[in-house]
Amino acid sequence: MIFEKFAIFILFLGPLVFFHELGHFLFARFFGVRVETFSIGFGPKLFKFKKGDTEYALSLIPLGGYVKMFGDNPLNKDAIPMEERKYSFTFKGKWARFWIVMGGPLANFIMAYCIFFALLLAGERIPELKIGSIEKSSYFAQKGFVPGDIIQKVNGTEVTSPTDFAVAGDGMINSLTVGRDNTSLKIDVGLDGHDFLERFMKYPPTLRKPVLVNKNGVKYVASVNQENVSLEESIEEIVFDNAGKELPLYLFKVTSQKENEIQDTVYSFEKYPANKIILKFNDLESFGKELARNGFRTIDVMVNTVTMKSAADEAGMLGGDVITSVNDKEVYRFEDLRKIIVDYPAKSVALTLWREGSEKKISLTPKLTKINGKEIKLIGVESAVDFVKIKFIETESKGLFHSITTAGFRTWDSIEKTFDGFAKLFTGQVGLNSIGGPLSIGKVASDSFNTSLSYFFQLMALISINLGLINLFPIPVLDGGHILFIFLEVVNRGPVSRKKMEIAQQIGLSLLLMLMVGAIFNDVTRLLF
Repeated sequence: MIFEKFAIFILFLGPLVFFHELGHFLFARFFGVRVETFSIGFGPKLFKFKKGDTEYALSLIPLGGYVKMFGDNPLNKDAIPMEERKYSFTFKGKWARFWIVMGGPLANFIMAYCIFFALLLAGERIPELKIGSIEKSSYFAQKGFVPGDIIQKVNGTEVTSPTDFAVAGDGMINSLTVGRDNTSLKIDVGLDGHDFLERFMKYPPTLRKPVLVNKNGVKYVASVNQENVSLEESIEEIVFDNAGKELPLYLFKVTSQKENEIQDTVYSFEKYPANKIILKFNDLESFGKELARNGFRTIDVMVNTVTMKSAADEAGMLGGDVITSVNDKEVYRFEDLRKIIVDYPAKSVALTLWREGSEKKISLTPKLTKINGKEIKLIGVESAVDFVKIKFIETESKGLFHSITTAGFRTWDSIEKTFDGFAKLFTGQVGLNSIGGPLSIGKVASDSFNTSLSYFFQLMALISINLGLINLFPIPVLDGGHILFIFLEVVNRGPVSRKKMEIAQQIGLSLLLMLMVGAIFNDVTRLLF
């Protein structure tokens, strides 16, 4: 398993490093600079060969690479013989040095574009874009959407990713085509793409499977049909479709459950309903009240695991407990529990639980934990919630011309969003604990590879853009630092002094090491805690 993840990590990071260094290499050769070493990886060389003036190597540490150019040290340029200076990086003009340095980040942006183009041209395996839990009074409901609607087309063009909302046509979402009950419906919208996307993102497709639990901890699959049981019809869809009606709900006792190869819980249940309850409700809250009146709760208020040494652990909570109220206020969803605990002004809270057929009361004091610079109250429990698994669909090729233009839109949109993310990091709007290092990259690479190759390559394109932008930071040891020195030469009408350059390089190296240590620390913290 570890070897497999490491292999995926190398497969993921290797092309990013290779194309970045290839960008430097090609521009250097174009401007006549001699390249002494082209290495993928750092440290001891595992494999190497020489062709012409260049030694090509594969090195031990696979976290980057480098292109060593002849005479690339401006602090030692006087030692270069006169007849050799025409091959030296340092003695090239400002324009040539700019493009040699810019070649690496530019190659990363081009690589991202090529990946997006190839995915669009070949067709992608993408997740269904679903409307999540909306209320009857919401904007989406008024337009005619219902929970579980699958967005298929925007302005008549097939959807390939959420960013298509922002780049469709002239920026306006005039209409959406959605899939519902094996049919397609066209719904008029009339919103700016970015505005629609912001509204859409407020309703993530976290639709809960219709699984309930009683006071004894026995689970049931709920269905509106006593003969046809579907775990694909979520609680949210059942509530939305039957609000204001008197609904008979049939409950099938769960006999076993297990996770399949795609980490989706599969339930086995009795053939005939064990219970039938009659409910009348108007929304999710009143649905929860009706379930509670009949002795049932949705399993998201059931505790799956308790974190060791947490407030819940110290208070004696156990996996399988069902939380029914907080400070005598009934809770029907895990989100209700979270909100009450976060907003409650007192230090301690009183919980009422179902445990093995009995009602139990406990008191605990949530612990304050800093997340993205904000203190959050946590009790240390994980919900047993089970969401309807997102399905994947295969998209058709977008054709040559459409792939060329849409890949450009995707690349530029990704650059803008990545730049905005870095800006928020440096202005303190996003905490430094959000930085990820090689372990984080390895995890998301492995997860995306096991999800779909389309996701794997989409992620590779996004990380390639990240790598390109990071290298443009004005830190002396990075490409952006070299570009900064070139601009300073233009402003000063001459090279930067040796002393200033040494100080800048020391500061730059210190900043880079701090970022690297911080990223690795965050990786280890996430792994252990």
